[in-house]
Amino acid sequence: MERLFLTLGALSGAIGVAAGAFGAHALRARLEPRMLEVFETGARYQMYHALALIAAAWIAGRWPGTWSTASGWLFLAGTLFFSGSLFAMALTGIRALGAITPIGGVCFIAGWICLALAARTG
Repeated sequence: MERLFLTLGALSGAIGVAAGAFGAHALRARLEPRMLEVFETGARYQMYHALALIAAAWIAGRWPGTWSTASGWLFLAGTLFFSGSLFAMALTGIRALGAITPIGGVCFIAGWICLALAARTG
């Protein structure tokens, strides 16, 4: 799990930087300000949770177990649901996609709790 989560965290970080640059340069003139803000929120949370995934990799290497593994998968799911839905909503204008975003938020919260439990019980 350690190498997998580190690899996924690094790739997610790269995608987060690319998304941020894309939003700042290519989308600024194409999206209404509110949708650009939504896109930027997705990029920001992706970057935060790329780092969280790297932390999960470190914890998985130090204290392997169910909690550390769950934290990594939850951070990944959170990124897909939270950031992915915000990116899709901003780019398509389909506001109903925002209904998916809270699922990602719950995954992020659960991931942080699992990470704490992994450190506490490891």
